[in-house]
Amino acid sequence: MNNLAERDKAIIWHPFTQMQTAPLPVPIIRGSGSVLYDANGHEYLDMISSWWVNLHGHSHPHIAKRIAEQLQTLEHVIFAGFTHQPAVELAERLLAILPSNQSKIFYSDNGSTAVEVALKMAFQYWHNLGKPRQKIIAFENAYHGDTFGAMAVSGRSAFTAPFVPFLFDVDYLPVPIPGQEDAVLAHAEVLFTDDVAAFIVEPLVQGSGGMVMYQPEILDKLFQLARQKGSLIIADEVMTGFGRTGRLFASNYLEEKPDLMCLSKGLTGGTMALGVTTCVQTIYDAFLSDDKFKTLFHGHSFTANPLACTAALASMDLLLLDETQSNIQRISQSHTNFSTRLIDYQSVENIRQHGTLLAFDLKVGEQTSYFNTIRDTAYNFLLDRGVLMRPLGNVLYLMPPYCTTDAQLAYAHKQIEALLTTIETPIA
Repeated sequence: MNNLAERDKAIIWHPFTQMQTAPLPVPIIRGSGSVLYDANGHEYLDMISSWWVNLHGHSHPHIAKRIAEQLQTLEHVIFAGFTHQPAVELAERLLAILPSNQSKIFYSDNGSTAVEVALKMAFQYWHNLGKPRQKIIAFENAYHGDTFGAMAVSGRSAFTAPFVPFLFDVDYLPVPIPGQEDAVLAHAEVLFTDDVAAFIVEPLVQGSGGMVMYQPEILDKLFQLARQKGSLIIADEVMTGFGRTGRLFASNYLEEKPDLMCLSKGLTGGTMALGVTTCVQTIYDAFLSDDKFKTLFHGHSFTANPLACTAALASMDLLLLDETQSNIQRISQSHTNFSTRLIDYQSVENIRQHGTLLAFDLKVGEQTSYFNTIRDTAYNFLLDRGVLMRPLGNVLYLMPPYCTTDAQLAYAHKQIEALLTTIETPIA
């Protein structure tokens, strides 16, 4: 077991990793609650929910029990022409907690494919109506996934540079951060025309773009502008869904509800891969026809996998408990209290929060860049002290599982303050 990292290095290619210069990966052998345990006996507080997916803690017994039971009954079945209890029950329960205009559930495998499905639905909706629209509007620096359609509607960056010749064109709006709302609205009035098929957003929080946050009031106004031109609205809630912003969905803060929603990450409590795209009835109706060419020709081998659907149902059991909802509010309040301490550090700026997500920028070197070297310094400093965080360049953020205790939060806060003190203390 001790040579697991070396065995990995010999044969595995890791995501978002320059393999030539990266240190050996940390070999994790088990997880419990908010803690990960490595092969060398070290513990790590998972303050980023293992890439924003874990809601209830690692190896949760309720989710594990439900999956084990399902595994003895049905592990998988083709979802074209067939169905099963977990998929139907999950769709029913999701529609009961989603914005009331959502009507249909389409299953896929992850957040990126959920976005792909939403885009194909949007484009083909207009095609099926005989009124093709080919323009998409998105926010600058957005991140919607790493497959080609999802990359196309994401911001152009180092991550998409090799593929730009193959991506369809998108018109971009600046993110309506506080103080920029009027300028963004003015720009939107020009961009939103009657040839825009859809407007796609990460509501209230741009995740990989640097945890950029804005308010629901301005998004409502932008949605209204889009609707005046008949454009469809896609809410990518892959990261913001299932309580992260303080409410079950970021869309719950809005008066204007999206036409399509993309879900994944926390959908299964971080246990298994599963994606969902939801839509309003009018979109679904545009695909109903005696003409088979109006069919949505999209699917995946593991669409609506019964084990993944069961994991999602078990996660929803836990999510809707009063205890979990109370924990969401408790963690949100802890973040708010910690932010008042962060104000005292000269190296900190742009402190921002939505629910259980707290982020701030480090004023060190180049500003707000994914490749800012402070990223590695902060990551290694915290990891050495048993706190797993994954800074986005000079942006540090906390997004812990909902089971994280006050003592664990306090420890993480203490280590972050130690980092800030180190940054601000000149070396003699």
